[in-house]
This record gives sequence, structure tokens and C-alpha cells, in this order.
Amino acid sequence: MPTPILAFLALLPIIVVGVLMVGFRFAAARVMPLSYFSAAILAYAVWKVPVEQIGAATVNGVIVAIRLLYIIFGAILLLNVLRASGALNRIRQTFTDISPDRRIQAIIIGWLFGSFIEGAAGFGTPAAVAVPLLVGLGFPAMAAVVVGMIIQSTPVSFGAVGTPILVGVNTSLSGDPAAVAHLEQVGNGSYAEGLKQIGFQVAVLHACAGMMIPLFVSCFLTRYFGKDKSWKQGIEVWPFALFSALAMIGPYLVFARYLGPEFPSLLGGLIGLSLVVTAAQRGFLIPAKHWDFAPRADWDNDWEGLDLSIEASEGRVGFIASWIPYLLVAGLLVITRLPMFPFKAWMVAPEVTLQVSHLFGSSISIKETPLYVPGTVFVVVSLITAVVHGLSISQTKDVLTRSFRTVLAASVALVFTVPMVQVFLNSDGGTAGYEKMPFVLASAVADATGRAWPMFAPWIGGMGASVAGSNTMSNMMFSLFQFEMGERIGFDPTWIVALQAVGGAAGNMICVHNVVA
Repeated sequence: MPTPILAFLALLPIIVVGVLMVGFRFAAARVMPLSYFSAAILAYAVWKVPVEQIGAATVNGVIVAIRLLYIIFGAILLLNVLRASGALNRIRQTFTDISPDRRIQAIIIGWLFGSFIEGAAGFGTPAAVAVPLLVGLGFPAMAAVVVGMIIQSTPVSFGAVGTPILVGVNTSLSGDPAAVAHLEQVGNGSYAEGLKQIGFQVAVLHACAGMMIPLFVSCFLTRYFGKDKSWKQGIEVWPFALFSALAMIGPYLVFARYLGPEFPSLLGGLIGLSLVVTAAQRGFLIPAKHWDFAPRADWDNDWEGLDLSIEASEGRVGFIASWIPYLLVAGLLVITRLPMFPFKAWMVAPEVTLQVSHLFGSSISIKETPLYVPGTVFVVVSLITAVVHGLSISQTKDVLTRSFRTVLAASVALVFTVPMVQVFLNSDGGTAGYEKMPFVLASAVADATGRAWPMFAPWIGGMGASVAGSNTMSNMMFSLFQFEMGERIGFDPTWIVALQAVGGAAGNMICVHNVVA
């Protein structure tokens, strides 16, 4: 079959999502089953993938979806506990005291706090933390989601203490002798130093684009969620937005250059958060005229999400006690991810790992570490908070029930979204002899672009992440492909791999299962 036709067929599951969700505004719960079945039918009828492999990919997808739902459940549970105890009112007052300006709040919570959480945990956790918190502070649900998705960009390549580079890029390149030799040459005889150099190149590219992300967030809020629908009102905070960008990106670049991929987002976000909050409390670069959303009665129906209302207590919890749960979440995420602490080894030990090899006789294996999933941190902190904040047993049951119902409402779409992705990614090995669907798409683009490939390399990374739901997975799939393309056109292959990683991070903003979640 000609490559262009095969590439079009490979794109069909994504086209289904785009046409029905964007064009016809169908709900994800209706669209994602259709997308899944289109991928499964193509894998079976065109790629000739065995039924056992399609079934194994589907089961693996359902398990990944449950993991994502667990993270979402934990984040919403914590928010609901804080609302029920009255702590959320204290947190809301904290941000109002810093600035009642919604543009400032979005930058602090989305860009800075989100970057720190991304550096610590990755895998969609920042959106799971930041989006419910923004909703709790009074943001329209749609605006909160937009902010949460936009910040899934600059910090993502160094999320989960460098996993997209140290696991994604490394796994793809380490098995190829030519790539290893090139990285050793770049790293003065050390492959690890060569990989670190790619990480720094990624940071440089991210820094260029990331300088505009806080301002981009502000402009999006005022243009699409403001009473006046004005870009100008978003641009008004450009000094604060630029300062916030520099406060995070300056340390981010330094740590990428001297410490490696584990720390740019983690420490850059933390240092940036400390600097910007301190400056904002003193009114530094804060606009004199504050911006807010229109009254709730004037919001579009599309801006509203599920009803998360829970009867809140007033004045029971102090300032420090209100903030301790989020500080505890951040701290636990950090110490359970950094290799210098023993906790990660305990949480991923074989005794607490669920593993099935060669499911249904296929090449697909399942490995889950429930204790290591960020959802466990959220749930543990939520239950501790419920006790410390004095919630009664009946209040705690009510919070658990409401949180479960909220997640259940999102589960239908997600339970079909991730299996579709897994079928898409595991569509190789069929009797038709075709490469897996993502590689077919990448090859078609490569054939059409030639020496202009550097302009298109990030788009391949973005396509991989938007479908696979992970910068790590995109890098794992395409880094070697990108390296070989660089060599083929006579362009430094490490920079092509860096473009791949940056595109993969940006693809998280439109990742299907991140948006659905």
C-alpha cells in the first residue's frame, strides 16, 4: 500500500477525535469509543495485527486509564477535604492577599507551582493539582483547564526528575552503536555527558519559547474568559509575566547545564515560585488595576464543569494548617522520586509490584507500582488532612463519595481513550509487515520534507506525545528516528533529538487523555 494512503489510515483515529469533538462538539464519552474501535479495526484489518495483541494492548490501556483516574481522584479528594474543612477559604484568601488579579494567580499557580510539581512527579500530576485548585479559587472550569494544559510545556521535558530524557531519549538511543558513539564524542568520551548535553540543548530551546508562556496564559484568560474579550488586558501584565518567566527559566538553564536533566523543572520551579511570591507580596510589578472574571451568572455554559460543591466550614482551620496538605504533597512527591532517598526503592520493590509478562501470549507486558503512583500520595495526605482538620466520619464519607462520583463521570471517556492509544502504539508485528502507526506517520512526513526536516521534527515529537500521552513515550518512540534523520540530512543529530523532546513536551498541551482527564 502506498505510504501516503497508509499514513492517512493511521491518522484516522485522530481524525475521528478532531472532527467529532472539535467540529461537531460531541462529548468525549461518545467520541472516544468510536476512536478506539477505529484504531482496533485498522490494526486488525489493515495492519493484520493478531487479535491477542490488540486485546493485550486494550487491557494495558484500561489499566493505565485506572492509574490516571486514581491520580485525578486523589487530587479532587484533597480539594474536597480542604473545601469541607474551610481550609480552601484560607488558601483563597492567601492568593487574594497576594493579588486578587486572576492573571497573577494563574501565573503563580499554573506556571510556577505547576512547574515544580511537574519536575517532582510528571505524568499529568501538575494539571491534576493545579486545575482543581484554580477551580476552588473561583476560576471557570474551562479556564482552569486551559491554564493547566498550557503549562504542560516548558517543564515537561524534565518532569518526574528528568524521566523524558533519562528514560525516553536514553532508551531510544542507547541500543544504537552509532548514536552511542556520537554521544560519547559529544560528551568527551562519556555517553552520560553526551545525554546531559542533549538535556541542555532541550533546556535552551524550551527557554526561548518558555519566556512567553506566562504572558500567553494571561492573554488567553482575558481574550476568551474576560468580560471584554481583550488581548490588551492580558498584555498589561507583561512586566510581571516576564519576571515570572525569568525567575523560573534562569535557574532552569543553570541546573540543566551543570546538574543534568533531573533538576531543571524541580528546582527551577521551586526557586521561581519563592522569588515571585515574595515579590508579588510586596506589590512588585503588580498592575494597579486588577482583572477578574465576569460575575458567575454571565459565564458561558461551556465554561462550567461538574458540580464540585461541598458544604464548607468557616474559620475552623488556621493559615499554616490550610497550606500544610499541599506542602506535604509536594514534599512527599519529591522525596519519593529522588534517588538519594530510599523511599523510591521501597515503593517499586518486586513485593509491591503487580506484573504480568507477555499478556495473552503477546509481546505486551503490564507492570504497575500502586504505591509509587502519585494518587497514593494524594489519598494518604487527604485522609491525614481529614483527621487533622477535624472532619467527622460522616463528612469524610461524603467527601469520598462525591470525589468518587466526580471521577466516575470522567471514566467512560478515559477508559476508551487510553486503550485507543495503546492499540495505536502497539500496531506493529502484524502479518501485513507495516511499521506501527506512529512510525508510518513520521516516515510519510520525512519523505515529504527532506532537508527542511528541522522545521518538522518538533511536530513529530508533539504528535507522539499528543497521542501517547507522554513526552517520555514520544521520545522513546522517535529519538532514534530523529537522530538518523539528522545524520541523513547532514544536520547535528543531537539538536534534532532536542527538537523532538521540545515538541514532545508541547504535545502534552493537546494530549488526548490529558484533556479528557
